[in-house]
Amino acid sequence: MNASPRVAMVAGETSGDLLAGLLLDGMQSHWPALQSFGIGGPQMARRGFEAWWPSEKLAVHGYSMEVLRRLRELLSIRKSLRSDLLKNRPDVFIGVDAPDFNLGLEADLRAAGIKTVHFVCPSIWAWRADRVEKIRRSADHVLCIFPFEPELLARHGIEATYVGHPLAGVIPMVPDRSAARAQLGLQDADEVVAILPGSRSSEIQYIAKPFFEAAALIRQARPAIKLVVPAVPALQSRIAQVAQECGLQDAVQIVAGQSHAVLAACDATLIASGTATLEAALFKRPMVIAYHMQPLSWWLMRRKQLQPWVGLPNILCGEFVVPELIQDAATPEALCAATLDWLDARRHNPSRISALEQRFTVLHESLLRNTPRLAADAIQKILAPTA
Repeated sequence: MNASPRVAMVAGETSGDLLAGLLLDGMQSHWPALQSFGIGGPQMARRGFEAWWPSEKLAVHGYSMEVLRRLRELLSIRKSLRSDLLKNRPDVFIGVDAPDFNLGLEADLRAAGIKTVHFVCPSIWAWRADRVEKIRRSADHVLCIFPFEPELLARHGIEATYVGHPLAGVIPMVPDRSAARAQLGLQDADEVVAILPGSRSSEIQYIAKPFFEAAALIRQARPAIKLVVPAVPALQSRIAQVAQECGLQDAVQIVAGQSHAVLAACDATLIASGTATLEAALFKRPMVIAYHMQPLSWWLMRRKQLQPWVGLPNILCGEFVVPELIQDAATPEALCAATLDWLDARRHNPSRISALEQRFTVLHESLLRNTPRLAADAIQKILAPTA
């Protein structure tokens, strides 16, 4: 085995950057002189990763014009990266999420004899089951973050390892609400709603306004409510503009990043479907999951949907433990009513909140593993020379 392997990686978006950063921690414990390069973000850069392109380049959303506008640039990046990696071959390529970008690249590299790993199994159990054949062609090994996935992949002849969900090790089993509130300048007695409209520009385009219109209605019902929005720094000014358009310029506290502090501090959250909903569940917080996208994108996605749930907490629990308001159902009035329902429960039906917290605690325990070590161990086996 190479004493100092060269690892090419591609991580898309903020969530992929976080996952890849934790994976780098595990690999560097095995190989302190590890060399890593490719496409990544700030979490990876902190571990010495050499980013040839930033991870936000891969932050696309849905289908149709949203992707088509970026398609030429994305294809150009992938072509250049493929060429560079085939000329200067890494010991292993690790695609972190971003399956639309990574699986095709992995297939080409694997066909050329380069070992390939895909970290985060594409959601073939939720939608796009047709991807399973592409995964089989593309990945020597899949690192899975949900416990049921390796058995599912094994049925299709795909080697996989369950490594736990990295967020389960980052988020405390019992979050410190008071400390988070102090960090954000909030009081213990405040009633706090976290608003998370997403980390992509297209999500802000489609969901931020209904969220803030709902927040304005919540404020009418609860004038003392504290509304806190963690924003990706690049989108902070745009989010502030939408809040101002909805008459909330002086009523919303927008903070750069700090999504974990905001979720720890809140009583309930109005949240865009995605990885953030799992984070909210791990923080044991009541939530209203919502999503809205370009109509054609929604039509195409809905045709491929295999389960009745969209939000990860509901998918993993196998039932609607929290409400989902998707597409046309995501009206400001409905979002407001569902959020107020959780706030009313905190005041008048605390057993309902306790039951949800217990359900999310069980979920947290099922996802908690030493992800960096397990993932690095799996990669070490892949890199071990064959007899």
